[in-house]
Amino acid sequence: MKQLIALMLACAVPLAWAEDAKKPKVKKAKAEKPQIEVCFVLDTTGSMGGLIAGAKEKIWSMANEMISAKPTPDIRIGLVAYRDRTDEYVTKIHELSADIDDIYAKLMAFKAAGGGDTPESVNQALNEAVTKLDWSNSKKVLKVIFLVGDAPPQMKYKQDVKYPTSCELAVKKDIIINTIQCGNMPSTTPIWQEIARKSEGKFARILQTGGVMAITTPFDKQIADCNAKLGHTVCVYGDEATQRFAASKLTTATAASESAAADRALYFQNASLRAEIKVAEVISGGGDLTGLLANNKMKLKDVDEKKLPEKIRKMKPKEREVYFAKQIADRKKVQAELNVLLKKRSEFIMEKKAELKKAGKGDGFDEQVNGFIREQAAKKGFKYEKAEAAPKEPKKK
Repeated sequence: MKQLIALMLACAVPLAWAEDAKKPKVKKAKAEKPQIEVCFVLDTTGSMGGLIAGAKEKIWSMANEMISAKPTPDIRIGLVAYRDRTDEYVTKIHELSADIDDIYAKLMAFKAAGGGDTPESVNQALNEAVTKLDWSNSKKVLKVIFLVGDAPPQMKYKQDVKYPTSCELAVKKDIIINTIQCGNMPSTTPIWQEIARKSEGKFARILQTGGVMAITTPFDKQIADCNAKLGHTVCVYGDEATQRFAASKLTTATAASESAAADRALYFQNASLRAEIKVAEVISGGGDLTGLLANNKMKLKDVDEKKLPEKIRKMKPKEREVYFAKQIADRKKVQAELNVLLKKRSEFIMEKKAELKKAGKGDGFDEQVNGFIREQAAKKGFKYEKAEAAPKEPKKK
């Protein structure tokens, strides 16, 4: 009897295993990548020159603030410029994009002109920001619009979606609308406050000029030199259009002010650390063969000849190997130097910001954006470390 039971058990085990093997395996769903999406809806009429100049100066700094959250998010930024129906254009829309170099280039093309007669086409700009951009459908994504301007919306236009309707649509899409008023035009304040209130956002009023304070540091010149050297390590790769696009972004970045260029370098450094890649990017959005090779995302033997610049295409295989080995080595060397300089610069800026805050300053456009993002990101589970001044060395007695 015991032998029979043992035989039955021995047969049952493989049978049970076979039944389990027949069952379809349930694939574990991939965890959603944390994400932040931000659209700046900017009044670009003549009175907004100071704010636009400040936004150009601080776009990289604000991007740095966004990616400093934990868990580390991917970010997408979009732009909607607006004026009025009597101006050169009513709105210009630039889609949400993870290619921050491209967004920066588009922002650099913004010019303050037109206007002169208030109100402006705020209603159309706000509605298009809510309805025409490729916002994520996920409730886990932080989705934020910053409406920035100095004049109220024109409410008499026919075939115009009024701001209360756009606010309702934003809430349904889980999009927060923050409003930042430049200057103190009395007719703007109550409407800006109402838009923020109806869209679960916040309201702030800043100087007409934007109140952006660019802090210069003793390290900016050296950082700019490093950025120029990094630019020389780039090998644009792709079809003709891709190469032109990558090259144009690099040209725009090279022309940035020392302060903006330093913030841009810090962005790429932070992004590389968080992505755990060995060599930081020099341009965003792809198209840099040196970066692909340095991070083992592509092998030199797999490179498509047609996608190489003419100069590299003419090289023999061994020449290419030597060329890219030097490009990668040069990039690593410059980045090591740059990382030290960026750390010193960050410490210097933290001290200066602490001094400005103590003096009741430093509440311009960029600081308002950063503060709102920090507060609203917390509701989506993001955490930001409290920014503090770098510790000072004790005085010698």
